[in-house]
Order: sequence, then structure tokens, then C-alpha cells
Amino acid sequence: MLKIIKNRFEQGHRTTKYPEEPINLYKRFRGRPMIDMNCDVDVVRQCAEACPQEAIDEATCQIDLGKCVFCGLCETVSEGKFAKFTPSFEMGTAARNELLTHGSLPALAQHSKQHFKKLFGRSLQLRQISAGGCNACEADTNVLNTPFFDLSRFGIQFVASPRHADGIHVTGPVSKNMRQAVLTTWEAVPEPKVVIASGACAISGGPFYGSKDIIGDLNSLLPVDLYIPGCPPHPLTTLHALLQFFK
Repeated sequence: MLKIIKNRFEQGHRTTKYPEEPINLYKRFRGRPMIDMNCDVDVVRQCAEACPQEAIDEATCQIDLGKCVFCGLCETVSEGKFAKFTPSFEMGTAARNELLTHGSLPALAQHSKQHFKKLFGRSLQLRQISAGGCNACEADTNVLNTPFFDLSRFGIQFVASPRHADGIHVTGPVSKNMRQAVLTTWEAVPEPKVVIASGACAISGGPFYGSKDIIGDLNSLLPVDLYIPGCPPHPLTTLHALLQFFK
């Protein structure tokens, strides 16, 4: 016990003060992209053809963050003339169409359903469902439970049983083998309940986009209330989305 107390004093307070204080991520982090609307059409076409996710709309010069895996290829191909990835991790949205962007996103807090804030503002319990993903989204979600982020200090926790949950947090492309499991878990959550699609896979299929073996769009299976883009979403992207939408 004395060793534990000694170690605690040596380490000090390690929990981030976010959101009271801003936090800056490493310069190589790829967050919300900014698009140059005046970019040459040939450059835009090259980026659209090179995009492995077909996430670039050539006609409107927009990037679909629901499909984007943030590989940065469009920035490389255009040498930054079409797209530049910023260090902004605040990318959650309340509607799927809002993820198709030139770089700006609506303020999430203003678009969340106010009764959610009233119901879950003090306590939010979520059941995590890994629906056939690669485990990257699950790993970065799990990081939120570490002392640095300390998710429970906001009254948000991941629970073992859907019967104890207020909603489901789905990651992965929802393989056909997981379809019924997702539905059964959702049905077990008592009303009122929320559905969160986290990561490119749950939103659009991600790297598995177009595969016949996946659902690839959680919203086609269940009514999604909150979208958290990324591949995987950074822990701060998830934290920001949860706080803005529910708190």
C-alpha cells in the first residue's frame, strides 16, 4: 500500500483537463480536411480517381467523411492544392448527409436532440457492439477508460448488458453474420434509446465498402442518432461527439 501511495505522488495527476482546456494533437494526426473550392478540376479528378474509398465527389468538390479512411492520398496527389488535413478532431455529426463536407461541419450541440440531453445529460450507459471490424475502433474506444481520459468522470460508461444500457455504440461494417446480433442487442436496450455509428465501417462499410458480405451502413438497419467518423476515430473525436451531443 505504501508503494502504491508513493507511486501515486511520483506520477501526479495525469488526467487531461479537456474540455476545460484545449488539447493539441501531434502534427502528423489527420483530422478534418479542408477543401480548396477553387482547385483545378483536373486535380480534383485525379484525387477522385485515386481515392480508394470513392469518398470524393468530383462535381461538388466535397469529401464524404463517412467513407473517408483519412489515408491522406488526396493531399499527396494534389500536393495540398485540393485537400489538406487539419489537426481538428471535432468531427461528430447528427445526420449522415452532414458528413459530406468542404471542410466545415455544423455545431453538433445545436443539432442534437434536446430530449437526449435531458434524459442522458447526467448519466449515459452504452453497450459496445463490435460488428465485424478489425478491432482498431474498439481499441481506441477502450482508451477512453484509461486515467488520461477517464470517461466515467463525465457520467459515461460502457456496460456489459444491453438491459443496463441507454443505447448501443456500434463499430465495424456489420457483417451479415453479425446482423441479427446487432438487432437483438438493440431490442434488449430499454426505451428511450440511442444508436451511435462509430468509424467509417459502421457508417459506410469503410475499407469493406461494396462487399456483399456486409451491411455496410448501420442506418439502413437501425435509426442512427450520432455519427463519429474516422478509421479509427481518435479517442478525442469520440469524446467530443459524446459530450457535445449528450452533455
